[in-house]
Amino acid sequence: MLKRAVLLLAPWFAIVAAWYAIAYSGFVNEALIPTPLAVATRFWELLTQARLPLDIWMSTQRVFLGVAAGITLAVPVGFVLGWYRQIRSFIDPLINFFRALPPIALIPLVVVYFGIGEFAKVVILFYASFFAGVIVMYEGIAQISPIYVRVAKTLGATDWEIFRKVIIPLTVPHMLTALRVALGVAWATLVASELIAAQQGLGALIQNASSFFQLDIIYVGIICIGFIALAMDIAIRAFTRRLVSWQDRIA
Repeated sequence: MLKRAVLLLAPWFAIVAAWYAIAYSGFVNEALIPTPLAVATRFWELLTQARLPLDIWMSTQRVFLGVAAGITLAVPVGFVLGWYRQIRSFIDPLINFFRALPPIALIPLVVVYFGIGEFAKVVILFYASFFAGVIVMYEGIAQISPIYVRVAKTLGATDWEIFRKVIIPLTVPHMLTALRVALGVAWATLVASELIAAQQGLGALIQNASSFFQLDIIYVGIICIGFIALAMDIAIRAFTRRLVSWQDRIA
């Protein structure tokens, strides 16, 4: 347990040490790099003023809604594209075209078509998570060996039994991987989505702080986004290990 704790904490201590070293090195203007202590102090101040919890709640809510909607649509679409090669050959160029478009470039159109309310912000996150989820989903499905289906048919399984007992279990790991990737992409897109007239949210916090050159608050917002995304990813990985414990894994 001690060895594992050291392995987990060592990188974070190394980052903090490097941060202090850069801040006090004299090579960079001290005004441009707030120390970890200054950032921690500002974090506590925002936390006790109830501003930060509200920002975290609003951003988490937007990400959750965008990813939930995106994955709900991405799973069946990815399954169809992965399972039917002809459809995949037809749709794949379109999927990759739209996936390559940065969500921030779509903000003017989103504002025109959906306004500046909460729905518009969720649409941006939906867009980002949907295409990320589709790519992971159909690439995973396309790599499933057809031998499983052939063996099931040889043993006399019906089409429904094959789908329920063979296809779905083989698909679950890819669904969870698609969810992990979509969450990561959504958190990375959060600041862009909150460019749309957001008053609360971590992205809005960062943008407002940048207007007044409050670097410590910018650091607080960035670190909060990273740790919330990390916590969600750890939770999904733990859930995945329990759900697909039957699957052979290297580690």
